[in-house]
Amino acid sequence: MPTAAQLESLYRVSYQLTYIMLQPIHLVCIDQRTLNVYVLAGYGEDLEFEIVPNGEVF
Repeated sequence: MPTAAQLESLYRVSYQLTYIMLQPIHLVCIDQRTLNVYVLAGYGEDLEFEIVPNGEVF
């Protein structure tokens, strides 16, 4: 289960990807080893984001 900070960051990243950059999101999942939320996006699946439990986006 993602943390509240991860959900806030996920919403912000998703909004920016879809409404500002007009990029599709292909995958959103939680890496069970690190508990980071992983986002794969972009027409060429070339945009990757990881959201750590405190909400920081890498």
